[in-house]
Amino acid sequence: MTVLGIETSCDETSVAILNSDEVIVNLISSQDFHKLYGGVVPELSSRAHLEQIVPLTREAIRKAGLTPDDIDVVTATAGPGLIGALLVGFTFAKHFAWSIGKPFVPVNHIEGHIFSGFLMPEKPVYPLLVLTVSGGHTLLTLVESETRIRFLGSTIDDAAGEAFDKVAKMTGLGYPGGPKIQNAAAKAIRKDIVFPVANLKQEFHFSFSGLKTSVLRYVQKNFPDGVVPEEELNEIAFGFQDSVVKALSKNMEKAIKTFKPGSLSLNGGVAANSVIRNEVIRLGEKYNIPAVIPAFEYCGDNAAMIALRGKQLFDAGEKFTRDSEPFPAFYSNYLYS
Repeated sequence: MTVLGIETSCDETSVAILNSDEVIVNLISSQDFHKLYGGVVPELSSRAHLEQIVPLTREAIRKAGLTPDDIDVVTATAGPGLIGALLVGFTFAKHFAWSIGKPFVPVNHIEGHIFSGFLMPEKPVYPLLVLTVSGGHTLLTLVESETRIRFLGSTIDDAAGEAFDKVAKMTGLGYPGGPKIQNAAAKAIRKDIVFPVANLKQEFHFSFSGLKTSVLRYVQKNFPDGVVPEEELNEIAFGFQDSVVKALSKNMEKAIKTFKPGSLSLNGGVAANSVIRNEVIRLGEKYNIPAVIPAFEYCGDNAAMIALRGKQLFDAGEKFTRDSEPFPAFYSNYLYS
């Protein structure tokens, strides 16, 4: 089965083609111009998707050595995400499927991330404990099968990636915050600045708002003029990143002890952070559980994970029509508490 996947939920236009579970092509066009504004501007993102979606699809089909008629199933992200950005990819994919007379499968963006470990040569084993960490989501789930996802916990305020961006902005590191903070933290020498880790009553949930505020208060108290020397900036970045890693690791380890999963997985844009990746690998080694973490190109928003999830849903017998409408708030038909 040849599957075309399209992803336009935020600031990456991506088109991928899978044959069975093998990625043939995975093209990603990133909108770097958002750096000028310190964050994603939705209207500009939508316009960029409009410019890129057709040529990128043509290029993907050409690189795969196929024609449009060779596509068996068309998939696209239906949400969650920026509504204008979603409409571009979703509407294009739906009409492309109609034009070639093939089935169309709308895909939940978070489900795409959750199952992205299955893009790797070594596949995860069910039950799979998954930590999804991105700019908009921090989510812990236990995946029992392709159609059963048990919700364990999520952030009650800021997502981890969102906190990275906000802390990077308030300290002058710039956007995007994830790589900026990781690079600065790697240069820390003293490593003596400690920020709090939220201790919540809700089991397996996360909170990063207090951590973000703690960094802000530290900067305001010690650098009232707003200018932070590079050496101190590195120490702040290390302290912040260390607290994020501890918060993620604490809940993941608690879930490992509770549910005894067959494998672990980390995904989402923040999964590109090497310190967080190493921590999940460490937990796997500690409890003798294989950790399957997607390659960097499958951590951020990409169409390969959308095509894979669409194929899973199609194989499971899900029936969709080309009249399907996008649901920006659409979450998951398979997530249960």
